Amino acid sequence: MNLPTLDPKDQLLLLDPSASLGTFALSHAASASGTSTPNSIPHVTWLRKTEYISRDSSYRQSPHGEHRPAAEAPIDVSRSARIRDIEASFASASDGFDLSMLKHPNKPNVTAVDSYEVLPDANIWANAYDLFRFSERPGDKPRPPDDDDPRLDCAVLRPMESEGDHFLAYYLTKEDETAVEFKRMRLERPVNGVQEDEPTTFHFIRDYEVVKVEQEVPNEFLLVLDDGVTDIKDVIPEGEVMPSQPRAKGAYYKNIERKMLLKKKRVNSYDQVTKKWHMIKVQHIRMDDDEAKEREEAEAEVTDPNYLLNAMDADAEGEVADAEGEVDTGEHENAAGEEPIDPLDILGD
Repeated sequence: MNLPTLDPKDQLLLLDPSASLGTFALSHAASASGTSTPNSIPHVTWLRKTEYISRDSSYRQSPHGEHRPAAEAPIDVSRSARIRDIEASFASASDGFDLSMLKHPNKPNVTAVDSYEVLPDANIWANAYDLFRFSERPGDKPRPPDDDDPRLDCAVLRPMESEGDHFLAYYLTKEDETAVEFKRMRLERPVNGVQEDEPTTFHFIRDYEVVKVEQEVPNEFLLVLDDGVTDIKDVIPEGEVMPSQPRAKGAYYKNIERKMLLKKKRVNSYDQVTKKWHMIKVQHIRMDDDEAKEREEAEAEVTDPNYLLNAMDADAEGEVADAEGEVDTGEHENAAGEEPIDPLDILGD
């Protein structure tokens, strides 16, 4: 059998790896004597461990060239220094303010026409607001899309329950004029004004079920741009500021507690709805002493300059004991024979 002649470049494939060291030595000897033999490489284990160079052994920094951080200057944390720094931050935002130099970050063609100081809305700060969004426009009257319905921003939502299913009953006034008059009276009346003589009637429209609830709404606020009548520096609060009274120019905000998405609830004639009302009569009543005190405490968060200090003192004192030495938990039992009051039966402004 005649085998084909192997190309000299492929001679290395016929070598025994275990004898590579000897072959390597022979190849050097042959090269020295002038004889040409196939070259070979030393045998190296295929999966050998990686050899790392020690940083300590290869590099040692000279103690004279060691970098030392520069000593930081002491920071003045005294009360006067903090007041100075705070006032300087206001000065940087007000001194040399030029409205024409303001540029919108995303709309270069937009021009600023006015500026407002951002202030908490003390008039409504004690109230808790939820934002309701509907899957479709609510209401019982077909209207064009551009036609405003003045009844929608004074609707009544009543929590309901049927066989463990919770939903909201939606109520509106019959006529637009009734809703307009209702809102006008609310704005003109003081927060704790006298009781109304005639209530406003709201009629049942339909039921809505909650699709989604967001418990935290950090990026949405109620915002009112008030042009005011005087500069903010000339206004000194004296008592409670009513919505009907003028206030300083500013952008007044109030946070939103929750956001909910509602959709129409399917009508089921077999639902056993408890205490279903076909109409609700809303009437303004005066607050009692406990309600008025609770409202004042909520307003103090934005009206009392010492609110944080008072809150810290209250936390340090802990629970307050009554005259007999027992801790007042705020829970009181009803008198004998009295039924508990359903909070859904109490409707106020």
